[in-house]
Amino acid sequence: MEKIQWIERKIISDRDTLLRQANTWRATGKKIVFTNGCFDILHHGHLDLLARAADMGNVLIVGLNTDASVKRLKGNDRPITHEQDRLFQLASLLCVDAVCLFDEDTPEQLIQTIRPDVLVKGGDYSIDTIVGASFVTGYGGSVQVVPFVQGYSTTGLIANIKKL
Repeated sequence: MEKIQWIERKIISDRDTLLRQANTWRATGKKIVFTNGCFDILHHGHLDLLARAADMGNVLIVGLNTDASVKRLKGNDRPITHEQDRLFQLASLLCVDAVCLFDEDTPEQLIQTIRPDVLVKGGDYSIDTIVGASFVTGYGGSVQVVPFVQGYSTTGLIANIKKL
């Protein structure tokens, strides 16, 4: 049961709690890194992004699209994995320090709440297309793009499964 408790402590259910935690980390000199996504079917590309993001600071916060948000962005057949399962999977990773759901189509409000030192996205983005980039650089933070791991995508995995 202890294992479950330490995982569940990483799941932060509201922005006020996340802000308090981020401020605590910041007050102790921690460099806060933020990334976000649907993380519908967790795969090698996701894990590479998360590990590389974690290496850019002391604390990694992951913003996770709710099921409703994923459905709006990806279509009625998505998500494949329920948000509570995705939360648990991400919180189970050693490199992730906190996970918070967001229901909006973009993480802009969450980024403005957290004010991360580093904002990270995968290589299928460019800095000028990353939501929150101008906000983060506006107060002196940095925006990083992690190279895309070729051959790994949730859409590709789903297409391969449908072929079976």
